[in-house]
Amino acid sequence: MNDDTTRQKVALITGANKGIGRATAEQLAAAGVTILIGARNPQRGEQAAAEVRAAGGDAHPVILDVTDPATIQQAVRWVEDRFDHLDVLVNNAAITGSGQVSPENAHDQVPSTVRLDMVRAVFETNVFGVIAVTNAVLPLLRRSPAARIVNVSSTAGSLTIAADPDGPLAGLLASAAYSPSKTALNALTVQYANELRKDGILVNAADPGYVDTDINNHTGFLTPAQGAAVVVRLATLDGDGPTGQFFSESGPVPW
Repeated sequence: MNDDTTRQKVALITGANKGIGRATAEQLAAAGVTILIGARNPQRGEQAAAEVRAAGGDAHPVILDVTDPATIQQAVRWVEDRFDHLDVLVNNAAITGSGQVSPENAHDQVPSTVRLDMVRAVFETNVFGVIAVTNAVLPLLRRSPAARIVNVSSTAGSLTIAADPDGPLAGLLASAAYSPSKTALNALTVQYANELRKDGILVNAADPGYVDTDINNHTGFLTPAQGAAVVVRLATLDGDGPTGQFFSESGPVPW
């Protein structure tokens, strides 16, 4: 086995066959990182991996549904057998519940009328799925000399911004599913950072901004590549980098 200074860096990205996850995969691959494309659909995962390889990167599809413990365990066994370690985990997979993340369109997420089954489904992917995947791959991350975990969050998860009557979310419909799930993800980020600090594993949350993706019906104004920039930066932090923080590409985001 190669020593720590020469062995290949390996990154697992959930929900990586499109959007911000795909752009993150492309940018990390361009930096020489081996990319594991986590995707529920094997055909879409293979297509994304093939396109990353065609651009000169090293990428492999991994069937992974963050709400399915069986696929998580199968993915972990595959990574262990193939690489024996993991250097980066990007928890990117997420759903909105209503089909759109645009707060002005999320009428079915108004707190007083929201369906509990929607809230449960959103938390199952956006919160519980992150816990399930993170805990499953932690033994592999602990074999890395400089492991990094990046949780892809959102401005919508910032309590400070959401509570500001004059802030960027002012006047938009309240959300009882998607936004609280990202707030919970931010809280998890801090708790994991606190636990894993002693192991040298840096854990941060990324706010990619309002990106043009399927999740918002392509109403975003940033490209996936622009949104992925902060994710990539946090995934490649030096050892003295921050942990337990929330960042956009322009700097820290308030909790």
